Amino acid sequence: MAPVEPDALAARRTVVFEQPLNERMRTFLRLEFLYQQAVYHNQTANAWSSRAAVASLLEILAITARGDPRSDVLKDLERQMAQLRDFQNRPGVDAGRLRAVIARLTQRRDELGATSSNAVARLRDSEFLAAIKHRSAIPGGTCEFDLPDYYHWLNLAAETRQADFANWIALLRPLCESVSDLLWVTRENARPQRQVATGGSYQIAFDRDVPIQLLRISLPGDSDLFPEISGSHHRCAIRFLSWVDADNRPLQAPVDVPFVLTCCT
Repeated sequence: MAPVEPDALAARRTVVFEQPLNERMRTFLRLEFLYQQAVYHNQTANAWSSRAAVASLLEILAITARGDPRSDVLKDLERQMAQLRDFQNRPGVDAGRLRAVIARLTQRRDELGATSSNAVARLRDSEFLAAIKHRSAIPGGTCEFDLPDYYHWLNLAAETRQADFANWIALLRPLCESVSDLLWVTRENARPQRQVATGGSYQIAFDRDVPIQLLRISLPGDSDLFPEISGSHHRCAIRFLSWVDADNRPLQAPVDVPFVLTCCT
């Protein structure tokens, strides 16, 4: 079999752009992004990746210090499970798959509920992490001469660094994995629709009785376009811009742009 050319692979791939429409969804998407980034970098056995993993961990701690995300996630888990149970007796529903999803959300709820609301206090009280956080606000502030203990830790065996980080991230895992599962259900529950942006622009007015939490816009992987989204949970405007290069501003597409729109409730 002949190898598939890179351009052909890109054409088969779909790039999804997401736009949150409320503050809770913004928080959830940021937590999902930072958690995935932290776990990814901790799997790489070099000091630069350990730095990146710790930076992501500190940003998660900063987000969780605002408001009460644990309570918000628990409420959302209950809401999603109640909605899914309503589907159990409807015709055409894959009952086995639905039960599996409900069981997974129930497990997440139980794991998160079993953690104390102060479970991450040990991370916030860590003098080691607090010093890194403080110096991170300064450009280049985590150099070896600024934080010799951090530099020493970064030069320990990769297994030691990864084990330390695994212990830290474990305190955040119930929250972050619950958020990831909630976002998965939110995305999966919505139905994609093919649309066309006339002259590169598209307007959406939402039904006030069906609040939309998240917009998803899908484009082919080989497209040179990307969407710029503005608006609120009442209405949104989408402009499709054409990428030029890193030294020039993108231009609005002058042509009709087909895309796939998913409105997630």
